[in-house]
Amino acid sequence: MVHDSTDNPDDARARKPPRGATADAPPESLTPPDLDPATTTGEDEDDALLPDILEESGAVGEEPLATGHEAIERAVRLAPTSPGVYRMLSANADVLYVGKAKNVKKRLSNYARQSAPQPARILRMIAATVTVEIVSTNTETEALLLEANLIKQLRPRFNVQLRDDKSFPYILITGDHWAPQILKHRGAQTRPGRYFGPFASAGAVNRTITALQRAFLIRSCTDSFFESRSRPCLLYQIRRCAGPCTREIDFPGYTTLVREATDFLSGKSQAVKQELAGEMEKASGELEFERAALYRDRLAALSAIQSQQGINPRTVEEADVFAIHQEGGFSCVEVFFFRTGQNWGNRAYFPRAEKTFTPEEVLGSFLAQFYDDKPPPKNILLSHEIEESELLANALSIKAGHKIEVTAPKRGEKKELVTHALTNAREALGRKLADTATQSRLLDAMATTLSLPHSPKRIEVYDNSHIQGTNAVGAMIVAGPDGFVKNQYRKFNIKSEGLTPGDDYGMMREVLERRFKRLINPPEDAAGKTKDDDFPQWPDLVIIDGGRGQLNAVREIFTNLGLTQVSLMSVAKGPDRDAGRETLFMPEREAIKLEPRDPVLYFIQRLRDEAHRFVIGSHRKLRKKDIREAGLQEIPGIGPSRKRALLHHFGTLKEIERASIADLGKVPGVSAESARRIFDYFHPQPG
Repeated sequence: MVHDSTDNPDDARARKPPRGATADAPPESLTPPDLDPATTTGEDEDDALLPDILEESGAVGEEPLATGHEAIERAVRLAPTSPGVYRMLSANADVLYVGKAKNVKKRLSNYARQSAPQPARILRMIAATVTVEIVSTNTETEALLLEANLIKQLRPRFNVQLRDDKSFPYILITGDHWAPQILKHRGAQTRPGRYFGPFASAGAVNRTITALQRAFLIRSCTDSFFESRSRPCLLYQIRRCAGPCTREIDFPGYTTLVREATDFLSGKSQAVKQELAGEMEKASGELEFERAALYRDRLAALSAIQSQQGINPRTVEEADVFAIHQEGGFSCVEVFFFRTGQNWGNRAYFPRAEKTFTPEEVLGSFLAQFYDDKPPPKNILLSHEIEESELLANALSIKAGHKIEVTAPKRGEKKELVTHALTNAREALGRKLADTATQSRLLDAMATTLSLPHSPKRIEVYDNSHIQGTNAVGAMIVAGPDGFVKNQYRKFNIKSEGLTPGDDYGMMREVLERRFKRLINPPEDAAGKTKDDDFPQWPDLVIIDGGRGQLNAVREIFTNLGLTQVSLMSVAKGPDRDAGRETLFMPEREAIKLEPRDPVLYFIQRLRDEAHRFVIGSHRKLRKKDIREAGLQEIPGIGPSRKRALLHHFGTLKEIERASIADLGKVPGVSAESARRIFDYFHPQPG
């Protein structure tokens, strides 16, 4: 959270009520909380919860508030009057809050003044504090950047937190080969070439690359595949590649195609389209209708790219647009990416921020964290004026090496872009709230149906996969009040030696013991790792795939580990694996059969199917690695001759994996039975 460096931030906010406040309802403090906004009701509730909060934070003693003030006063005596970043720590050495200030001593003095009235949430933070750590910086700009980095890294409970901060994909046209390749790229931009992005999602990149291949016929194959070709591949046949590998196009011709693609992605789309239209007219006038049709198809592909992009600005060349909407105690920040005058997608974020934060405060803290590891564009357009926009612009300008403008436009096309983003933020938050409400009702219904002690906050589902005991892998998926929590998913490569091939009990035993032993006794090196304080680490309900036998085996494992507070359930498939006729088993209870259209049954099926999907994907990745190392000879009946025939026919192992049984049977020397074996090897059923 960004503060003014001269005044007490809380006094200033108390004088200016938030939007919607009345004289009868004084505004609450805007200090970041640790409570779920959906369950927080006001300051009175926070005061009532203060002892519990202090106990969780590790504060001890009869007067924890006085203890906190003493800790801050000790820090004030040693604090510098220069810019810096401070961290408030609990008795357990957990970071409670990270802040920055132009004058650290003055800022901490504001917290240490016991005579000044402090809102409940400030008091909670102070009471939980036992020590303060300070890092000095040369400038306030450096302090801002360091603060954002530490908040993302440490995730303090009293700060606004940016969640789901995944890297963005780019399009790369390589520059280290005479025939450049077009591909999707994530991570460090170390490979020579031209990078275009960011794009909001991998799907947006894949769609754009496919359309660019149709329009410019640039290859997407790897260099090793390119060098091994003796004839054009399928992409050449369907007119998605010019075939430079076998010299179907000469070097100058392919260079022209690459230049056109680069110009199009660089914002010169109209010039490229006019050039192609001119070539089409020329070919038509010379009665070369086949060549004219090729240009026509390329123009259609370019039009398809721009139509998929939706709104495209006329006067905004490069900008990121941020719009925030708040409702129901939640915040949604919608981000649109515009590069080279084209819309390259949008993404909705739901930062962790207590309901008393104003939109301006959430947006200001969000932006600093968002650009911590991303290159900023020349323009950043906002739906709300943030307090330290000039400081943020200076910090990003220094980081980017060129001038960055951070503005909240009031008129013109920029204002239209912000309004469009705000509409999307409102709709995205509405969908989020609806999904959350539906999920909460499902969890409540599950608790009632299964007679659970309370509505589960964390559900873990386990499954395993193997082929005759080989490449055995177990997996855990996690669901909670907001749906699937994919950053909590885990896979377990089965390591036990001496397991009988296909011993599902043994594999499940290893997975659960590894999972819960680590939970009971976390390793020392995990103490400082990032964790999500919003989401519980212990499950309320564990679901496994299987019948009463699997349930009893897991129950025995839990008994040996001393786990008695975790509810267990197994899901047995119906006759002929018929969905809708599953049987549910729980310890010391009769088998449960739900009605086929029961929403709880649908929910359990979704959980089980997600576990199947995740474990099968993990299993295939493991097998692909083995295949790369051992070759196709691992498949029974496939020797060197058939391997060569398959690779000669399909070109790559990936194409063999994608092939149907009928396509595999067309390869010389591959019988129908061998084709079935190959197909089954790449498409296994769950073990």
